[in-house]
Amino acid sequence: MEAKRALRNRTLQILPDERESLQAALLSFVDFRNNYNHDQNHWQQKVLHGDTLQILPLLPDNSCHLIFVDPPYNLNKIFGNHHVRRLSDEDYGQWLLLWLPDLARILTPQGSCYICSDWRTSPLIYQMGKKFFQVRNRITWEREKGRGSQSNWKDCSEDIWFFTKSDHYTFYADRVRLQRRVMAPYVDKQGEAKDWTTQESGKFRLTYASNFWSDLSVPFWSMPENTDHPTQKPEKLLAKIILASSDPGDIVFDPFLGSGTTAVVAKKLDRSFAGIEQELEYCLLAQKRLNLAETNKKIQGYEQGVFWERNSSISKKTL
Repeated sequence: MEAKRALRNRTLQILPDERESLQAALLSFVDFRNNYNHDQNHWQQKVLHGDTLQILPLLPDNSCHLIFVDPPYNLNKIFGNHHVRRLSDEDYGQWLLLWLPDLARILTPQGSCYICSDWRTSPLIYQMGKKFFQVRNRITWEREKGRGSQSNWKDCSEDIWFFTKSDHYTFYADRVRLQRRVMAPYVDKQGEAKDWTTQESGKFRLTYASNFWSDLSVPFWSMPENTDHPTQKPEKLLAKIILASSDPGDIVFDPFLGSGTTAVVAKKLDRSFAGIEQELEYCLLAQKRLNLAETNKKIQGYEQGVFWERNSSISKKTL
């Protein structure tokens, strides 16, 4: 029996009377395979319920403009009814090679691929990823949460490897600028502000994004985007990647969709999307979130066209 949730707990749940309609909106592997020859685009704007290793080889070449990958890290972890077991580094590397070549195949020539990792798997993602892509950068983001340890440093960061298919790729630095509070507001000789403005909640400077992200909050129980998925990424994280590396209308693809964050944020930002997830319960959560995104396009921490520092009070004035 599920434990009773606190009154302020906003974690998204699937209600009994929603299950049938949500499942009907999914695209099963069988339907995908049977209809593929009739319409090669029918997998777009869909949550595909099935095994990535079965579905991925069937997707068309050069069909996705942006790929975001949050694979199971090499840990003992339970994802719904699926148990992931830790492998040797060699075996995990071989598992990466089961799907990386297809990601390179389906990515457009100007496309980008971002792959998540923890500190253990990060070297393997780099080593295997560079076989198929151009390596552009490694983003490290502060996860904020993490268990303390008496015998080691607290693990509270993760990496995201930024790959491209070629040297000609989509990237918009001006779309992902961060509004950062000014601690020492300098002025010029005339007393005018230098590169900062005054908002209702303080003085802020609009800065270009770096490869260290400290402004993210992992979804938790009081946030409306939160689900029971154990490794859910923040919508704000996906918004940075999607805005920087795609245009409206582009296809954003996620081969390990989980509870749907990539597809949901792509929809909120007027991109096309598709994703694969083998756990039915997570597919249903993804579809419910997509339905909610029809009327609510808010992304926490992103407002007025810029990203805001974590825990900052957002001014409502036009920047």
